[in-house]
Amino acid sequence: MTQPEAIKLVLEAVAAGYISSSVALEKLKNLAFEPVGDFAKIDRHRQLRTGFPEVIWGQDKTPSQIVQIMKAMEAHDSIVIATRIQPEIYEQIESQLNNVTYYPTARICAIASSSSKITYPGQISILTAGTADLPVAEEAAVTAELCGFKVIRLWDVGVAGIHRLFNNRHIIDNADVLIVVAGMEGALPSVVAGMADCPVIGVPTSVGYGTSFSGVAPLLTMLNSCAAGIAVMNIDNGFGAAILAGQILRTAQKLLSNER
Repeated sequence: MTQPEAIKLVLEAVAAGYISSSVALEKLKNLAFEPVGDFAKIDRHRQLRTGFPEVIWGQDKTPSQIVQIMKAMEAHDSIVIATRIQPEIYEQIESQLNNVTYYPTARICAIASSSSKITYPGQISILTAGTADLPVAEEAAVTAELCGFKVIRLWDVGVAGIHRLFNNRHIIDNADVLIVVAGMEGALPSVVAGMADCPVIGVPTSVGYGTSFSGVAPLLTMLNSCAAGIAVMNIDNGFGAAILAGQILRTAQKLLSNER
């Protein structure tokens, strides 16, 4: 059975009174995808199911594949995001997509009808231990902003000069979710979690000398944190941290709406 046939059957069942509209919605959430060539299938209903649109993992895809996927998504989605796009790949993408924007530090290219428009309440504050952590932190920041969240940035406040963090205590106090990005030994999320009254998401980076083991050392530090309530992403996963932070804020908003 094709997708259009399946959708038609669901709609006919609703019209005939066999199933309710809420049951139909649950069925439709798991139906739609669109093939792109013979190399990709776009999940059309991901935003309906999860609250966030599908995002393109750009690394290891060819520029032609990325362009074809972005064009197909642009036809239906208000925002199209591709992550891990290197500058030389972006140059090839831009030559075929004139309306794409590139964020070089974050390595993200995007098509957005309302870029940086805040549509959700709450504040996501993103901290880095060092300047070298910026690519991962900016991946989180740009992703969150494109998805409609307010983002505050605080860079280079690691434990080697902890007074820099303490001088910016107001950023921690005003945050609704904190994303803390650190390489080396990865101690900063533990310190921040001991000061914060909101969820803290730790993101280990592959920055550091040999015994940081390309991010394994800070990953283990964050997983073994003495401070309670830290969620830990995989190494260099700024995108995943942004989506988790967004889900936390969206869930809080939904709970408040249900209480009214």
